Amino acid sequence: MFHDCHAAGRLAALTPHFVALGDMLTYAFLEDGMTKMAAEIRIFPCLNDNYGYLIHDPATKATASIDAPEAAPVIKALEKEGWKLTDILVTHHHGDHVGGVAELKQKYNCRVIAPHDKAKAIADVDQRVKEGDTVKVGSLAARVLETPGHTLDHISYMFDGDKALFAADTLFSIGCGRVFEGNYPMMWDSLLKLRALPDDTRVYCGHEYTAANVKFALTIEPENAALKARAEEVAKQRAANQPTIPTLLGEEKKANVFLRADVPQVAANVGMSGKGAADVFGEIRERKNRS
Repeated sequence: MFHDCHAAGRLAALTPHFVALGDMLTYAFLEDGMTKMAAEIRIFPCLNDNYGYLIHDPATKATASIDAPEAAPVIKALEKEGWKLTDILVTHHHGDHVGGVAELKQKYNCRVIAPHDKAKAIADVDQRVKEGDTVKVGSLAARVLETPGHTLDHISYMFDGDKALFAADTLFSIGCGRVFEGNYPMMWDSLLKLRALPDDTRVYCGHEYTAANVKFALTIEPENAALKARAEEVAKQRAANQPTIPTLLGEEKKANVFLRADVPQVAANVGMSGKGAADVFGEIRERKNRS
């Protein structure tokens, strides 16, 4: 199982204090001279290239799975930590994100929260949420952000107090999701919504696609220094079989070409100088589809 400590060096600026617990590092923050335990987040592989996530509140012992690609890895991660699943926060209806929901619901009798759009069936939903709603996992609070494009029902969960964004298949590291159900202006608006979040936000996405995303992005911005630096970092991470997630949103703003469609040089690089950002984004996404 991967822990957040793999990213501790690069993300140390986010967390002025670390507390060692066994073989892991758990984020803690200093507030008014007191140490406040932050959410504990576990990352683990599922299916072929999905990531599973658990977010745990030490104060109340509540634990949520962000999506449930398949049940077995989630159960294994829970049992390793001695945690009980209290919630599943679903981001969208695709099978590789909800395949384990029914089994986990049966085993733990956990609450299942899903997007308000009921057009697509998701098993065993207890609560539907929409833009502006707040979801509580124990004492942890997540804002619901509607981020359609990849699917029409896609939502993301932003834990402001822990600077953690679970963006699933809307925003990847150096990439974005393929637009299946929405359109390019819709997806661009969703990416702008996420781009507006603070630079020190940690981004947790649905898949390990970063190496392929970097390779493609370099065809659009070969001279982007931040992208080239990220490419070197990703190569080292993957060679060591480490996840490239989480990533800092501030780094993504500099290196992720899908967040940079309104940069004049990016438009020029795809032969679309003077065109609208949504159109430029669409061209970049079409090129990625063909790559």
